[in-house]
Amino acid sequence: MKLIIAVVQDKDSNRLVDALGEGNFQTTKLATTGGFLKEGNTTLMIGCEDQYLDEALDIIRDNCSQREQMVAPISPMGGNADSYIPKPVKVEVGGATVFILPIESFYQF
Repeated sequence: MKLIIAVVQDKDSNRLVDALGEGNFQTTKLATTGGFLKEGNTTLMIGCEDQYLDEALDIIRDNCSQREQMVAPISPMGGNADSYIPKPVKVEVGGATVFILPIESFYQF
């Protein structure tokens, strides 16, 4: 048995949870915040048997799209603000960051 931990952008989370449900994968949804852009993310915990791991990963891959987003840089703390010129930058966001952990045992009470 495996535990999949998938960190996805909020924009993709509802579509992904619905698709996982259609595939008979039970998920636990946690609201999280990303460290780089300081924006809302969703972290999903998905338990699955080893033989269904590839199917779950395919569903995640198919429902989490990457896109470009303009973000304003954060001003330097303690630095010289006179020479700092805030200029929005394009960054790639979205997709999914997935961790797969082995599960030694599973109990449901």
